[in-house]
Amino acid sequence: MSERRALLVEDSELILVGLQMLLEHYQIDVVGPALTVEQALALVRQGGFDIAILDINLYNEPSYPVADLLIERGIPVIFTTGYMTDTLPPRFAGMPCIQKPYESDALIALVEQAFTQAAPQT
Repeated sequence: MSERRALLVEDSELILVGLQMLLEHYQIDVVGPALTVEQALALVRQGGFDIAILDINLYNEPSYPVADLLIERGIPVIFTTGYMTDTLPPRFAGMPCIQKPYESDALIALVEQAFTQAAPQT
């Protein structure tokens, strides 16, 4: 088991499979995945991960409540979206956001940056 763990929140199973494979290639353990806001909130409450990769739109429901809880707990968030990256609410200004389809190297750069900001989880 890796010492680095990432929560995945994504409603596209195809994207999930690719993302999980990519993270595992970099020795990052995957928590989840969560496909809905409800599932994601439950996983956030359980903890056990260092960062979160969070799709903004989960079955037409914004994942902002999940991001708010993650931020409250001090967990770095990387947003992913199939839409324009400048549509985030002002409270998330400056947070990393990458547009799908993204380049693996670009996402991994954000992931590595998030791990440097993450506080150790107990």
